[in-house]
Amino acid sequence: MSNLKWLHERFEQNAHKQFIIWNGTPYLYKDLSAEIAQWSEKLKANNVVAGNTVSIEGDYSPNTVALLLALIELDTIIIPLTSSIEMHKDEFREIAQVQVCINVSDDDSSTITHTKRSIENPLLKQLVEQGHPGLVLFSSGSTGKSKAALHDFSPLLEKFKKPRHTFVSLTFLLLDHIGGINTLLYILSNTGTIVTVPERNPDTVLRVIEKEKVELLPTSPTFLNLILISEAYTRYDLSCLKRVTYGTEVMPQSTLDKLCEILPNVEFQQTYGLSELGILRSKSREPKSLWVKVGGEGFETKVENGVLLIKAQSAMLGYLNAPSPFDAEGWFNTDDAVEVDGEWIKILGRQSEMINVGGLKVYPVEVENVLLGMPNVKDVAVMSEKNPITGQIVVATFNLFENEDLPSLRKRVREYCKDRLASYKVPAKIVIVDNDQYSQRFKKMRRATQNV
Repeated sequence: MSNLKWLHERFEQNAHKQFIIWNGTPYLYKDLSAEIAQWSEKLKANNVVAGNTVSIEGDYSPNTVALLLALIELDTIIIPLTSSIEMHKDEFREIAQVQVCINVSDDDSSTITHTKRSIENPLLKQLVEQGHPGLVLFSSGSTGKSKAALHDFSPLLEKFKKPRHTFVSLTFLLLDHIGGINTLLYILSNTGTIVTVPERNPDTVLRVIEKEKVELLPTSPTFLNLILISEAYTRYDLSCLKRVTYGTEVMPQSTLDKLCEILPNVEFQQTYGLSELGILRSKSREPKSLWVKVGGEGFETKVENGVLLIKAQSAMLGYLNAPSPFDAEGWFNTDDAVEVDGEWIKILGRQSEMINVGGLKVYPVEVENVLLGMPNVKDVAVMSEKNPITGQIVVATFNLFENEDLPSLRKRVREYCKDRLASYKVPAKIVIVDNDQYSQRFKKMRRATQNV
């Protein structure tokens, strides 16, 4: 059995503390301990055994959290699948060779279904032979087909043994996201309180923050920008909020400046992590700064040719459906272009998203940062389009507050960018759209626009 003894001891010592507020109802750590024990019996009765590949299908709830911990203790390989990837669930079950599907519904009831799959993947077999619990996380697929990262769960758990700050934290990032798993384990290991939300939109999230006195909000720059756009922050008392952590994508400086202005007592902390490596410890140089220090115990970092490389003790064993991305020494190329200032780095964006205009580099977020400052701009996504002369051109796709004709917007963009961007960075093509330009994980989507 996996050793979660240290975690159980903390639960026992804090038995009467609130572990989760789910649908407005509080549950205590003694309730969690009881539910883990019940799940252990239920799994045994349903012939779920060590080495099984098991999908957990559901959002955060008392049952889901207890199930996750019971499956870790049983040394199973866990595949969290949430509503954000509904259309890919069958494909993901196949890739991960899921043998047991456990569905936890919105009312917290559960069903257990066995499939007839056997484990054939050599990486999965290796983990089963070692007798360790595992975790499979699928990438968002923002730059192509989703990849299935297989982790040994033991190294991921190791860093949580050291006690840290206790927070009342909202669970924003989903359970199938490395950031969601990290937040959950952080809160549980420090016997904080998890606060769930029925929907992830600005008004619902901020209403719950006010009602439940939430102290920590882990989220994405895109969602924080939605809070600004909607002006939801004017409708709720957010004085309880102590820290906002943001990651998954590059934060526009204009968005961060505005957030620091409206929430002057909140500490804004940039986080950094990848499905393949886990979450690194991070420290922002100052609240309004995008310069960050990443690494900490168990991680090594270096920059080669302007790109961040990381070696991690908690690195995945490999992809289930793609070749290993690690070099001979175990370094992982993050694809993140960075600037360096001593021990501080600033993330510029993904190399794969970089736009090459006649040999000159353009990072989408730099252009988006400028364009977001324009009047009547609700949101904007910048991407490339092939061009026979320059190789690529800069394309900007706008969401507007008020209707505006395309020629008028083109003219305004040219005038606004004239003194703010180098000429090759100014969008050569403008597109107006009505649809949202972010995924269900609240991450900016940048798609090639040849067909627009």
